Amino acid sequence: MPYCESPVDGTRLHYIDHGPADGPVAVFAASAYIGHEMWEYQTLPLAEAGYRCVALDRRGHGRSDASWSGFDLDTLADDLHGLLDHLGLRDATLIGHSIGTAEALRCVTRHGTGRVARIAVVAGVSPGVVRSPGTPDGVDPAVMRADDEVFRRDRAAWFFAGVDAFFAAHLPGNEVSPEYARHLIDRCLITGPRAAMGIRGVVAALDIADELPEVHVPVLVVHGTDDTSAPLDRTAERVARLVPDGTLKVYERGGHGLFVTHAERLTADLRAFIDAGAARSTALTGAKADA
Repeated sequence: MPYCESPVDGTRLHYIDHGPADGPVAVFAASAYIGHEMWEYQTLPLAEAGYRCVALDRRGHGRSDASWSGFDLDTLADDLHGLLDHLGLRDATLIGHSIGTAEALRCVTRHGTGRVARIAVVAGVSPGVVRSPGTPDGVDPAVMRADDEVFRRDRAAWFFAGVDAFFAAHLPGNEVSPEYARHLIDRCLITGPRAAMGIRGVVAALDIADELPEVHVPVLVVHGTDDTSAPLDRTAERVARLVPDGTLKVYERGGHGLFVTHAERLTADLRAFIDAGAARSTALTGAKADA
């Protein structure tokens, strides 16, 4: 199993690296509580189609080491960029889901675009969902603190109680088998209580609206109309409006778990985004050579 070390504190981070080494590069940052496994409906078909798919297990998640510290957005973005450095990746497409979108965006605003050519923001909680100066209409922090206590008392029950809403499973076309839902919950429970509470703290503190104009790469924003974890108007619509080069794609009846319920559409949209970006990069390189 491949690992790299965090450039911040040496925490051992697990990742997958699938597909041909010379294929267009897609780097996946996962949602809270879960590792690279969440992306199976994207990484497998893309790798089979010739794309190099790299996916990181966040510290404390999946097979990465369960560090006590490092649950702040700068450290998590540094971990992600450290993986890019470790593999020597360039012209990469960063693809994040939920809090992984903030890690991808901060990676670029903190480290620049030397290794990253574009970002896909999938069902993101960016730029923030809890009330803050940048999100004045966000969730009351007191509501989040109360939910933290419910989560602390019984994480397993918390996941089971929210799984239908996560997938918007009450809507036509969003059916997910009980077996798959249980599988995803089991993956979430691998993340220990410290890492789980740590990443919840990152979500609660998230307020990155001010830095979005500094994201100087194309950004594809994908979001569902029925995402109760990250309402469309507070998240995706704002990201697409605030970044210099944003494209918003809205999936009807999509919930937070659209990477499963809308898997084929999402994979196709990601592939088209990567291909269009690669074609643009090739054209720019050719133009510079001819100049």
